[in-house]
Amino acid sequence: MAKTSERCWWCGTDPVYVAYHDIEWGVPVVDDRALFEKLVLDGFQAGLSWITILKKREAFQRAFKGFEPEKVARFTERDVARLLKDDGIIRSRLKIEGAVKNARAWLEVMEAGDGAFRDFLWDAVGHRTVDTRLARREDIRAESPESVRLAKLLKKRGFTFCGPVIVYAFMQAVGMYNDHLVTCPRHRACAKQARR
Repeated sequence: MAKTSERCWWCGTDPVYVAYHDIEWGVPVVDDRALFEKLVLDGFQAGLSWITILKKREAFQRAFKGFEPEKVARFTERDVARLLKDDGIIRSRLKIEGAVKNARAWLEVMEAGDGAFRDFLWDAVGHRTVDTRLARREDIRAESPESVRLAKLLKKRGFTFCGPVIVYAFMQAVGMYNDHLVTCPRHRACAKQARR
């Protein structure tokens, strides 16, 4: 059995990853821009390690104009070409074009009058954090019924790079799920911050 004070294993010992685990992961996010940024970055992570994205996050923020959806939605082929030359980010044409497409889809969701982006996303879990109370790393799943439904909804609304596994990782990161192991000190901290 793991010690009570043992943090989740997945962040290892890399200071950047540990800081992300200890400060951000699992904390409920309700800021629309921050949610958009995280969704796009999770799309860029597809096929890669999250630490790769974390170490490039500042470059991503610069390249994608602070992840302001209104700005990213106006990106042209010239911007895509510029980003394909930026070695600070992941230079995948499909993922870059996907980020622009997602910004345009974000604007369409907002223009449809469905409320804030946070309401659109958090509706998947009834606007409350789901505390999974995981005891062992073997208990962690790759997706959930809610992530499957949200992925389908996002795809229907024009988003890309948002399959059920990517969406589940997103939901964990933004506090829709508290998937810190119960033996991790962050489990209790995130439970206190949970949306109820």
